[in-house]
Amino acid sequence: MESLISQYELEKLIPQKKPFVMVGQLFAYAEDNLVSGFQILEENIFSENGYFSESGIIEHMAQSVALHTGYTFFLRQEETPTGYIGSIKDIEIITLPKVGSQLVTTVKIIQEFMGITLVEINVHQDDSVIAKGSMKTVLAK
Repeated sequence: MESLISQYELEKLIPQKKPFVMVGQLFAYAEDNLVSGFQILEENIFSENGYFSESGIIEHMAQSVALHTGYTFFLRQEETPTGYIGSIKDIEIITLPKVGSQLVTTVKIIQEFMGITLVEINVHQDDSVIAKGSMKTVLAK
């Protein structure tokens, strides 16, 4: 799959900065969903003993949600707001991906109201779901 935007453009749409960027591609976007990607490198701060850690997977999930928000505002030609994780629910890490792996993550918007967004997230490696869960995010006023 090919990214809709460059890494440089993508990094303008999320609040995190290197070395804390855990998304690398925007493969698909719609008002109610997004597909992001991330190549896990050895030098990543969440790489440990040849694997990407649970914390890294959760951060990748959160940044995928942030990318949806950032791209939405980009399309409206509005400044990207800062958001926060309001809650994380039912996160299941099925397996840790190896360094060098490509993650493909689907974010499905379940509900959005007054700056609060509830999402379901599935992280894939190859054709297998390796992590899933729900998050609630809140935009800063």
